[in-house]
Amino acid sequence: MTFEKVTVSDKPIYGPRKLLLCGFPAKAQPKFRYLLEMIGMIDLPVIWVAEGQVDFLLKDLLDRAGGTGEGVSSLLSRAIIVSGTTESELHTLINACRQSGMKTALWATVTPTSENWTIKQLLIELEAERVAMKRMKKGE
Repeated sequence: MTFEKVTVSDKPIYGPRKLLLCGFPAKAQPKFRYLLEMIGMIDLPVIWVAEGQVDFLLKDLLDRAGGTGEGVSSLLSRAIIVSGTTESELHTLINACRQSGMKTALWATVTPTSENWTIKQLLIELEAERVAMKRMKKGE
């Protein structure tokens, strides 16, 4: 997987306008919804992904209705997978999550390639990317 920097523009990111959220306990889900409300993105459909769905393709999860999985705790790695927002909305969401003090999450945007990956594949790639970025920062 190659990292590609997202600019700040009104250009839409690939895919249907939705978020796939992994690794959120049920009690944290309303807090995330509140964060979306505070930044004016409450209309963004959210799909809560649980560990029983690790072998589902991203595109199949994105076909689900917003709110799917709500109220079910997830023990997966915490990840926020963004689809169909504008690049500016993505930056707003990232900044709001950082400022909120929310537990650190892996971030990804859906691409024509990744939509055919399983959640498990994507989480493995994102974890490997996180490790590589930490090594780069340490100068290894």
